[in-house]
Amino acid sequence: MSDSFQSIPGTFDILPHTQSTSADTVASTHAWQYVEETIRRVMHRHGVHEIRTPILEPTALIARGIGQLTDIVSKEMFAFERGSTQYVLRPEVTAPVMRAYLQHHLAQLGGVQRLYYIGPCFRAERPQKGRYRQFHQFGTEYIGADDARADAETILLAVDIYRELGLTDFTVRLNSLGTAASRTAYRTALQAYLRPLAGQLSETSRERLESNPLRILDTKSEAERGLLEGAPIMLDFIDEESAGHYGDVKKHLTAAGLAFEEDPFLVRGLDYYTRTAFEIDSPVLGAQTTLAGGGRYDLLAGEIGSKQDVPAVGFAAGMERLFLALESAGIELPKAGVPDVFVVTLGERAGDYAFPLMRAWRRAGLSTVYDLKGRSMKAQMREANRQEARCVVILGDAELDAGTAQLKHMDTGEQQSVALDDLTGILKTAYVPTPE
Repeated sequence: MSDSFQSIPGTFDILPHTQSTSADTVASTHAWQYVEETIRRVMHRHGVHEIRTPILEPTALIARGIGQLTDIVSKEMFAFERGSTQYVLRPEVTAPVMRAYLQHHLAQLGGVQRLYYIGPCFRAERPQKGRYRQFHQFGTEYIGADDARADAETILLAVDIYRELGLTDFTVRLNSLGTAASRTAYRTALQAYLRPLAGQLSETSRERLESNPLRILDTKSEAERGLLEGAPIMLDFIDEESAGHYGDVKKHLTAAGLAFEEDPFLVRGLDYYTRTAFEIDSPVLGAQTTLAGGGRYDLLAGEIGSKQDVPAVGFAAGMERLFLALESAGIELPKAGVPDVFVVTLGERAGDYAFPLMRAWRRAGLSTVYDLKGRSMKAQMREANRQEARCVVILGDAELDAGTAQLKHMDTGEQQSVALDDLTGILKTAYVPTPE
């Protein structure tokens, strides 16, 4: 119908089966669950615990935390008011996690808070392949740790997740942004270098030149990248302590056997980053190569109201980008589980008899389904085949009168008559896994 509702552009439904949209292939719910379970499994190995924050956050939290001059705050937030309160649909999760850390006094628990999240975020940007207005992020935040090992472990954790899923074609890029003072000095030097070249910059880069010049370093334009070849680099401006910290991060990554590339022009687009910055890129993604990015953000707590800075480091990664990379790399994810038993019933009497029996089978651990449309035996068998059921139990009046059922094992095609009293035990033996 012409007036039927459709999902909002830049959003998508996740269905029980894989679907193709005008822009991308959207994985099935089972594939999403598998990837999420893999992320949780790797997080558990590293002693990282899940945190869940609201989708709604105060607008001021995001504006102060990320930075007023960032593209996210100035152009991409879904913000609104109710009464005198201003809200935003969270565009990222690091600031909300730090807000939760401060609000609930998690520092009083002692030690370092190792936290991770998986959930939706929202940005009002133009939808395109791999980029949506509602998208999904997973990430990790190590809060309360100044040690360079926390930086290295965060990077290794992200790498372990991708490797666990079968992705190996990626590059870890690394840089240091130093302190806030280092960043300010570098910003001034970069502006001084680029202002005489402003006429050769794109309109977007010219806008950024005065407001947020470090973002120009992210340019994908080959012409602009050529202009940057003679630009000053951040490492020449960082303080001695930051340089030592950066050296320790590299030392720990090398000791762990992780290859990485140093990128003097790698910066993170959010204002809260200090010292370590990193990205994980994969060529399988095409032009938009970034799988994950992160770094250290020791100043964020102070920006959102803490009386003292809180050392922290983390990363964020897009789920949609991950699925795109898995598809491009030809990695097949496991399919949804199939029913153990499909029950074919012939007539009302058989249907009534089977209903409580199926409940008992489910409680015994058997995945059990049946037809709800009252179709013929032939149609029910087609449905059993479509669902790839492992076996079919056939019940009709003749079977009930004889106290039997027909049991067909679909992998072999073998069919046998089984006493109803023995049926549950046979099914459990054949199809319920034995605990290890």
